[in-house]
Amino acid sequence: MSRNDFRPKTLKFARNNPTLRSLMADSQKLKLNHSIISISNGGSGGNSDGRKELVVLGIALDSLPKSAQFFVCCGGVFVFYLIYGYVQEWIFRTGMKPFGWYLTLVQFAWYSIFGIFETSFKKDKTRKIPLKTYSLLAFLTVATMGLSNTSLSYLNYPTQVIFKCCKLIPVMIGGIIIQGKSYRLLDFLACLSMSIGLILFTLADSTVQPEFNHTGVVLISMALCADAVIGNVQEKAMKAHKSSNTEVVLYSYSIGFVYIFVGLIFSGGLGPAFKFCAQVRGKIRSKPTDYHSSSQFLDI
Repeated sequence: MSRNDFRPKTLKFARNNPTLRSLMADSQKLKLNHSIISISNGGSGGNSDGRKELVVLGIALDSLPKSAQFFVCCGGVFVFYLIYGYVQEWIFRTGMKPFGWYLTLVQFAWYSIFGIFETSFKKDKTRKIPLKTYSLLAFLTVATMGLSNTSLSYLNYPTQVIFKCCKLIPVMIGGIIIQGKSYRLLDFLACLSMSIGLILFTLADSTVQPEFNHTGVVLISMALCADAVIGNVQEKAMKAHKSSNTEVVLYSYSIGFVYIFVGLIFSGGLGPAFKFCAQVRGKIRSKPTDYHSSSQFLDI
């Protein structure tokens, strides 16, 4: 007698037995879940072994070792931040100090454009973080950049940079409060050293530099506090919703652009800033030699 002769009786017995019937159903669910997981992994943007791709400025760095990836990313931050600081100080030396919020508006506009451009190259364009969270992030981003730019009306640029370098202190405090993080003794010692250096520099700067102003210190301190909350809220939201940096940049700065634009319209600060930029542009066109050497303009 063949095995096929027993198959109808076996199936009938399995259908009538509740225990065997539940085991068969669980087996079918496991097969279905396995097929779903396989499809989702195959459609992701990671490598074949499940690792995420590291792409910087559209260039994949997966072929480089971890140490090289670290130095490339850190070096890029230093280089671009150096250029950013140099250009920002040059802009404020042209008489832009009263229009710090307008400069922030222009920055947010370009960040939004860059975010849209980078998002166009991604396959998954769906938003993962709720708009409520992005509204908070946008408000904090507007606060940190707007207050930071406005502080340059009262502080010289080196003082502002020193304060920004001490962002680790409020970031650590925010990490403890918002995310419940714990830090080592070495981390607290580093914060203590930075605080002592900040106090000594501030005391010296207040007696040497005429541009030192307590209002500027308050503004840059508020900007750092907002920046500390931003970092922790972003990290928490990105981990919870598994979103990308591109998505966070796009929605945070585009919503922030709307905030600043509406604020400048109601405060009446948009028209004077636009006229000032048009006048400076006309002067550059009429006498380009006066603005040709940025080092001469910065008194370097």
